[in-house]
Formats: sequence, structure tokens, C-alpha cells
Amino acid sequence: MWFTFFPGKFTAKVMCTFLDRLATHAGRKVHVIVDRHPVHRSKAVRAWLEENTDRVELHLMPGYSPELNPDELLNADLKHHIHAARATSADDLARETRRFLHRRQRQPCIVCGYFRARHVRYAIE
Repeated sequence: MWFTFFPGKFTAKVMCTFLDRLATHAGRKVHVIVDRHPVHRSKAVRAWLEENTDRVELHLMPGYSPELNPDELLNADLKHHIHAARATSADDLARETRRFLHRRQRQPCIVCGYFRARHVRYAIE
């Protein structure tokens, strides 16, 4: 599981930086499944993808289908655990979020479980 944490607005620059970092760390071609957020479909992201077809391929989910996105299960898990931490400031919230996501990175069985839920299960052909 890879993630990025950034202050401010989600932009094409943030997305391209994340994709570049992801591809570099993976060391092989990466297939990234994303929703149809405008940044994911932006000209800048499409241009970056065209220049990096050997490193990253983006797969867009159907529009208005959060129930098909395993990321929503991660989000629910995150919200449940962060709520329990009772952050008292934005800095606390950021720290607890990073801590939770880093912990999940070391728990591949839980991350794989997000993809096993019947409504989000991916078939490998």
C-alpha cells in the first residue's frame, strides 16, 4: 500500500509527483486504480502518463461507484481508528493519520482484505 500525505489542495502536480515516486519505488510497471476525480483525468496527468507508459498505467473506475472502490474500505478503517484517537488539533490528526497508514503498510493481510470484500473483489485473469 502506497500513499502520500500533503497539505493543501489535491492537484495534478501532487498526483504526478506521487505517481513518479510510486513507480520509482516499485521498480516495475505499476497499475493504479483510481476514481474519476478531475485531477486523475487532467491534461497534466494524462501527459505525464503518456511520457511514462512503461512505468505506470492508470485504470479509471466507473463514475459514481464508490461502493466498488476498495479504498473506501481503507477510508472507513482510517476514520474508525482516527476517531478513537481523539485528535485535538490538525497536527494531531495528521500525525495519527500517518501513523495509522504506516501501520497498515506493515499489515498486508489487512490491506489484502480490503480487496476481498465481495462487492470490490478483483478477478485475476
